[in-house]
Amino acid sequence: MRKKSSNSALAPGDFIHHPGRPDWGLGQIQSIIGSRITVNFENAGKVVIDGTVIELEPAELPRP
Repeated sequence: MRKKSSNSALAPGDFIHHPGRPDWGLGQIQSIIGSRITVNFENAGKVVIDGTVIELEPAELPRP
């Protein structure tokens, strides 16, 4: 049985981290179309991620 991805709770504008690429830094979701998640990372630029393969981690931002 396949575990349901938490990516389904994500939305454009959300901030995330890629669990396998911490060097990419903080990312912000630009769009989600089907399982394709386009993220703009601070150190890697725009990356399209297959949400069926990678489970992105929501980022908690410090409040001002």
